[in-house]
Amino acid sequence: MGAGLVSGRGRRWVATVAAVLLVLALGAEQAGAVPPPPPNPSDDELGTTRAAANARAARVGRLTNQVAQAEARLIALQADVELKMEEANKALVDLRAAQDEAARARAEATAARTAADGASAEIDDAREALDEFAASSYKQGSTVGSLSAYLGATSPRDLLDRAQLLNIVGDSQLDALDDLEVARTDKANKDSAARAALALAADREAAAGRAKVAADAATATARRAQRDQVAQTRVIQAQKTRAERELAAARAQVSGLESQRQRYRDWLAAKQREDAANAASAASGGGGGGSAAVSVRGGVRTVISRALSQLGVQYAWGGGNAFGPTRGIRDGGVADLYGDYAKVGFDCSGLMIYAFAGAGFHLPHYSGYQAQAGPRYPLSQRRPGDMLFWATGGRIHHVALYLGDGQMVEAPYSGSRVRVAPVRYGGIVPYVTRLL
Repeated sequence: MGAGLVSGRGRRWVATVAAVLLVLALGAEQAGAVPPPPPNPSDDELGTTRAAANARAARVGRLTNQVAQAEARLIALQADVELKMEEANKALVDLRAAQDEAARARAEATAARTAADGASAEIDDAREALDEFAASSYKQGSTVGSLSAYLGATSPRDLLDRAQLLNIVGDSQLDALDDLEVARTDKANKDSAARAALALAADREAAAGRAKVAADAATATARRAQRDQVAQTRVIQAQKTRAERELAAARAQVSGLESQRQRYRDWLAAKQREDAANAASAASGGGGGGSAAVSVRGGVRTVISRALSQLGVQYAWGGGNAFGPTRGIRDGGVADLYGDYAKVGFDCSGLMIYAFAGAGFHLPHYSGYQAQAGPRYPLSQRRPGDMLFWATGGRIHHVALYLGDGQMVEAPYSGSRVRVAPVRYGGIVPYVTRLL
């Protein structure tokens, strides 16, 4: 009994000591983790601070709207520039096609002229043969077709010999005349063919010249538009930069620079995870535009995989072919300002050329022609592997590859890189082009 009582008291003492130690330990832990308490503001101070925070919040909202408006204007300007650049692409493609046709026509005209020259040589040979026959008959003491050859005979035997000779010479002369007539007819035919081929060559040359003029005009128009848009874009970009700085400052006043930076880092990490998940989902067979998933077929999988393999490759206007990224070309405007001619990369239509080459397609380097490269379906019926297009004033200026789940892969614009992004519906055409 006593031992039990002592034992019970001992247990209570141990429990009490343990509780005290636990409280002390928790207090020590909390003292190291929690900063000193901030000053306790008065009601007036709290009211003033809250009013200032509300004013800053309203300012943040207004700046956010300004940034959104600036972004919208930039996108509109970029679309107009892309349109002019793609028109220049189209003119260059048409010019090369016309030049190829003219070259073929000139080759045909040269062949016809060579044949006609050969026919002229045959005529000369036939005329020479005829002259030889006439001279031979004269040396035989006769004139072809004349009675003097018979009257000069000295005996019946001589008369028979002269008659036989005249028959031979006459037959040979007729053969020579026939050959001459055939050669003349052949030459006339080949001369006519040569004239027709040369006329065709002239038509092709004229078409090439018109295409060249159109290409030069389109390029000049694009360059003028680009120079004008560059100035406007710089102004808007400056406004956007100032708005972003003001927005950042307002947010910093509300929540502090460190919390703002952390929120951005959290957002960036989440965005990167989302992009990676979307890309992986699209590559393994993402869903279509509707609620039901659409399986990705083998050819579509190849096209999507090739496009996604170029994520991060820099944009270069005029860059990209069936084998991968290539050096960009000069445009005299925006692309030159970004140094696209010195970069190796893709533009929007170049990325499509590379992606679909994996499935055996050979697309032209112009988004307008790519839109005509296969059957069209309503945008609401889009499936992974379809090409999406954007237009201004009914003229196409941008193309991207649909991945599924509302995502696409594209080479957006100068200064950017190949990326996965949500489908933009502003300016999108109401159909897709499906090659697979």
